[in-house]
Amino acid sequence: MAIFRHSGEIPDEAKGCLVVIGNFDGVHKGHQALLADAREVAGQLGVPLAVLTFEPHPRSVFQPDQPPFRLTSLRAKAHALQELGVDHLFVLHFDRAFSLKPAEAFVQDILVGDLAARHVVVGWDFCFGHKRQGNVALLKSMGAKLGFGLTAVDPVMTGTGAVYSSSIIRQQLREGQPQQAARLLGRPWEIEGRVEKGDQRGRTIGFPTANLSLGDYLCPAPGVYAVYAGRDPGVEHGEETAWTAAVANLGRRPTVAGEDLRLEVHLFDFAGDLYGETLRVRLIEFLRPEKKFDGLDALQAQIALDCGQAREILAGIGPN
Repeated sequence: MAIFRHSGEIPDEAKGCLVVIGNFDGVHKGHQALLADAREVAGQLGVPLAVLTFEPHPRSVFQPDQPPFRLTSLRAKAHALQELGVDHLFVLHFDRAFSLKPAEAFVQDILVGDLAARHVVVGWDFCFGHKRQGNVALLKSMGAKLGFGLTAVDPVMTGTGAVYSSSIIRQQLREGQPQQAARLLGRPWEIEGRVEKGDQRGRTIGFPTANLSLGDYLCPAPGVYAVYAGRDPGVEHGEETAWTAAVANLGRRPTVAGEDLRLEVHLFDFAGDLYGETLRVRLIEFLRPEKKFDGLDALQAQIALDCGQAREILAGIGPN
């Protein structure tokens, strides 16, 4: 999948696509249904399938003081979209200046001028442009005049009649329910980040860890998780991630008076240097809350128990 960060520099071979527009935070089953409909229309038209998204997420621009909330980073989003058969990913930089762009200008300048979109697919309630003045009706009207088709997809419902929602997934993760979140996502929720040097205390007690900061990610329930972890080869290289069973602690490490929020991942049966690598970590099952122990010996004993429980759980569950 090709990724383009500037709409004004799209090569001719990437123009004329069916373009699906949205934030796609989580790329959950509702998003997947929308993309499946789009892929079918793209096949009928004989054109590539593309996604147009925005970075950073508009919510972080308009509400910069709110706690981190994202379900997917751009890299994680790109992985998910690639697995769903998307050919091109167009990433528009979103800031206050971009938010002032009138809806009509967005259609004329970007969808038509830069992308030469053949067909556009959006959710039924999609709004865009300055003060959210653009909507499905405007897209349909301008498409008829400017030569592109439009499909507005109805909400996708779960088996219980609820609409698939990133907000519901966020709540499930905050409550320590990664399995329920995975049912709505269609895959386990993951955090990806660059491995940083920590205090290397884990090595001294026999459980070396790869340490990641959460950055802009939503913070799920602090505690210990059974996870799968693997190096991220990047979507541009066309390689698949090799997943390794692991156990992870998400928290501030009260036993050693830690302060910063950190994800510490101990990969089972792994020997190697991960510093500087980008690691993908998929949360499979919540094992226990984080707690303070009476010294490193007690912590070491509990980690051994956590590893055994995680191994048992992951023996019957794959990373996907």
